[in-house]
Amino acid sequence: MSMKKQANPVPAYAFGKRRGASVLMDRLFTGLVWGVGIVVILFIIGLLFLLLEKGLPQLSWDFLYGLPSEIEEGGGIGPALFNSFYVLFISLLISIPIGLAAGIYLAEFAPNNKLIEIVRICVEGLSSVPSIIFGLFGIALFVEFFEIGLTILGAAVSLAFLNLPVLTRVTEESIRAVPVELRNASFALGSTHLQTIRRVLLPVAMNGIMTGICLTAGRAFGESAVIILTAGVSTSGEMWDFNLFSPGGTLAVHLWYVQSEAIVPDAQEIAQKTTAVLIFFALLINIVFRVPLWLNTRKNQA
Repeated sequence: MSMKKQANPVPAYAFGKRRGASVLMDRLFTGLVWGVGIVVILFIIGLLFLLLEKGLPQLSWDFLYGLPSEIEEGGGIGPALFNSFYVLFISLLISIPIGLAAGIYLAEFAPNNKLIEIVRICVEGLSSVPSIIFGLFGIALFVEFFEIGLTILGAAVSLAFLNLPVLTRVTEESIRAVPVELRNASFALGSTHLQTIRRVLLPVAMNGIMTGICLTAGRAFGESAVIILTAGVSTSGEMWDFNLFSPGGTLAVHLWYVQSEAIVPDAQEIAQKTTAVLIFFALLINIVFRVPLWLNTRKNQA
């Protein structure tokens, strides 16, 4: 019985060549990624250095707690700094519960139909709307309709509307990213849907949710267009003014005003120091939100 003619065998060195080419491409790609990452990090460090080198060494407690001056030099940023945190706190107090509830509903309870898809598209669209649009909405609602003027309340609610779409989408996507096995295991142990959301889904999705909260908090702290249109560019002149109907000029607005319209002799110096404070507290906000997550992650891994 004759043997069938075998097909041409693959040379023994062919796979070696392929492996060698793959290793070379892998090293090139790894080097490219490292290079781009290092360039981006150096760019960020250089940008922070340029923004902080002149303002940070000149900071003093008198500047942080002092009242702003319209004519004389040496004014501080006390009321504007307080308003920044006050407006941020109120806006997060409004937007976080509503954003989390809306995201949980879209991820766990909303039916899969065209109406919900339209809602998701609208939420995504609102996430990319310029902030000045929300400022105009705040003017129409608080200044013209309710006739309460330029106030801290109007600025905080307008910022909450600005942050709601982002928080909603981040919460929904974070919950959807939880492995379905965890959800099924919770149901198999007899947990209700509410218990599964509270004890399984939210803790696992918390890293993504906190990322969204950090982004919205940083955006709200440095926002200026919404504040100018809904709270004005001035403050009440008091350091600790908790009145929701007082003017609510924040640190970002004060920086814009000093840089563009102020007539004080040391306007440039005030702008540099205000920039340093704004960047420092924006970074501090992100650290404050991140530290509990880091501690909880290390606790779970221990």
